[in-house]
Amino acid sequence: MLSQWDCFLKNLGEWHGSFTRISPEGEVTEDTPSIVTLEGRDNNKAVHQVVRYLPPNEPPRDIVLDYQNLNRTILFFENGAFSQGSTQWSPYGQFGGEFGLIEGDRRLRIVQLYDGKKIDRIVLIREKSPQSNTPERPVLTIEQLIGEWQGQAVTVYPDLRTPDTYSTHLKIEYKYNNTIEQNLYFGNRIITSCAKIDGSRLLFRESSLPIQILLLPDGASCNCPEEIKSDQPFVLEIGWLLQPNLRQRIIRSYNDKGAWINCTLVTEEKI
Repeated sequence: MLSQWDCFLKNLGEWHGSFTRISPEGEVTEDTPSIVTLEGRDNNKAVHQVVRYLPPNEPPRDIVLDYQNLNRTILFFENGAFSQGSTQWSPYGQFGGEFGLIEGDRRLRIVQLYDGKKIDRIVLIREKSPQSNTPERPVLTIEQLIGEWQGQAVTVYPDLRTPDTYSTHLKIEYKYNNTIEQNLYFGNRIITSCAKIDGSRLLFRESSLPIQILLLPDGASCNCPEEIKSDQPFVLEIGWLLQPNLRQRIIRSYNDKGAWINCTLVTEEKI
């Protein structure tokens, strides 16, 4: 099993893309081109990162970070995918998480940010290597998600205990009145939920914790509570449709006290 540091090194390179700010309703409010460089130093015992923002009609702006170790707010998977963010939710102040997935010469990252209880904004970061000829994927559609997905999940923990691995099964089907039904089977659990289709949003509002899924460019999806409530467990999640029959998801889970407990990477195929 690779160390967390070795998994981090899967992200080395130069990544050209943009930071796209999106409202909770799915509307693009700002788009800033970017170049992110992750350079290994001292035989990859250290990593030098430069995030260069290239806003139109403004001077470039750099954020420089150096890493010699990783803190406990971030967890990586063996393919380089990761999630980092807040370890404790509070109804006061900012809260959120960042997710990253890598496929060949392209990388997808999504940031979900809350202002207290309510989702405040989403940032979609689409990146590729300078030599990439891989085209960006189109906006994800509901039709692409409809069907049955069989997957394998890996759950990693902040205390770095041995990861859990298990099979998953997800069934999504159209119902009546412009709704879908979702049945998720994992481990010994089954979760059934229904969502109303509202343009590029799927609104799950039948439970006490309202959740929405945004369908985004590059085959991406963003799944999070519209409002976090005290004494209720919740998850932050993103997805990426890599091929018509292949999808990956990362789930960052919190317990009913708002404490971060683990991260899960699901790789699933349509059957």
